[in-house]
Amino acid sequence: MKANLPPQNQASALPGPENILRTELPNRIVVLVRPNFNSPSIFLAGYLPAGSLFDSDDKLGLADFTALALLRGTARRSFQQIFNALETAGANLGFEGGTHTVAVGGRSLADDLPLILKLLAEALRQPTFPRKPVERLRAMLLTGLAIRAQDTSEMASLAFDQIVYAGHPYSRPEDGYPETIQAITCTDLAAYHARHFGPRGLVLAIAGAVHPQRAVDAVAQALGDWHNPDQPLPPALPPPPTLEATITRHVELPGKSEADLIMGTVGPARTAPDYLAASLGNNIFGQFGMFGRIGAVVREQAGLAYAVSSSLSGGVGPGPWLINAGVAPQNVPQAIDLIRAEIARFVSQPVTAEELADSKANYIGRLPLSLESNAGVAGALLSLERYGLGLDYYQRFAGLVAAVTPQDVLQAARHYLHPDRLAIATAGTFAPCEAGS
Repeated sequence: MKANLPPQNQASALPGPENILRTELPNRIVVLVRPNFNSPSIFLAGYLPAGSLFDSDDKLGLADFTALALLRGTARRSFQQIFNALETAGANLGFEGGTHTVAVGGRSLADDLPLILKLLAEALRQPTFPRKPVERLRAMLLTGLAIRAQDTSEMASLAFDQIVYAGHPYSRPEDGYPETIQAITCTDLAAYHARHFGPRGLVLAIAGAVHPQRAVDAVAQALGDWHNPDQPLPPALPPPPTLEATITRHVELPGKSEADLIMGTVGPARTAPDYLAASLGNNIFGQFGMFGRIGAVVREQAGLAYAVSSSLSGGVGPGPWLINAGVAPQNVPQAIDLIRAEIARFVSQPVTAEELADSKANYIGRLPLSLESNAGVAGALLSLERYGLGLDYYQRFAGLVAAVTPQDVLQAARHYLHPDRLAIATAGTFAPCEAGS
């Protein structure tokens, strides 16, 4: 067992090597723990590499369906018995499928950590996928997809991904389509679980009122003897395609009073050297204050959008850098032209020293706030592990932010954003041929 142990009776305002215990169990499960005895509770978060990258096109959504079905019954408990055990303890536990991973999250009083880990182990190792609970879950999933099909924001997002990630795994929705969810059987769920769920790549983070070594020992007792020699490695992620021109796509949803507009391109992965510069720049462009520059220009000055902001979603792979706006249908062409003009300005000259100073202060100031809860700390620990940031990352964060220059932001913006090579997706009641592209 490999471990780096924090010194006793040493505390820090931010997570770091002296107050995080990181342990790798013999079966390759990684456990990260940060104690917090100011709260009587604990929060557990984790992930394992069993996401929708493994899904076939004809059964897209299988990874997510499997994750959501894990607690519908195990070899030891029925769905009702699992629910009762959690409710009696005032605890919760859940799973969710993503592109790369299946995520787990749970909360309980510290004394109930053994219960949470026992239920977690049963769900991960011994799910039974009973027919009736699975069919009820399928009905819920299909209802969610029917709602998605009438949601302008969701449909614009799907269309955007299909443009900017054409032919790439990121173009596919993790929750699938109605026909693919209908095609999945209980046998498919059991087979997917048996093949893809195992200890390799499982990372668990625990934050709260628990001694770190006791938490590690509890995880080892619940999951330390879990093995799956057939567990495959995640498939290699291909590079995303490069847009050679602006591509526009519209999803017509009759009767909608508002259109959703998404425009942008592929941004950096979380591990990219220019990620922090791009992120600080995005904060200036479409987040800080009343949604940054584009909020000021598109919403406040021109009055063309109900809401408009930008986002940068770098993860394991290169996530999108996009602008999202809720617009009256007749204003979509003007909004597109104005946002494109703001992108052109953003990549033509550096942000001002004042803008960058404000963005830096915002980043440095909000970090401690994000770590006030056990859930925030557990999520932060997972990020350290997932992206190889180092246990001292949050203690180095202010210095990393301070080192970013206006020229760094400009170079990052020019690297990813090209005003004449954008994906533009709209959904609602609107004729896209009216917009200039």
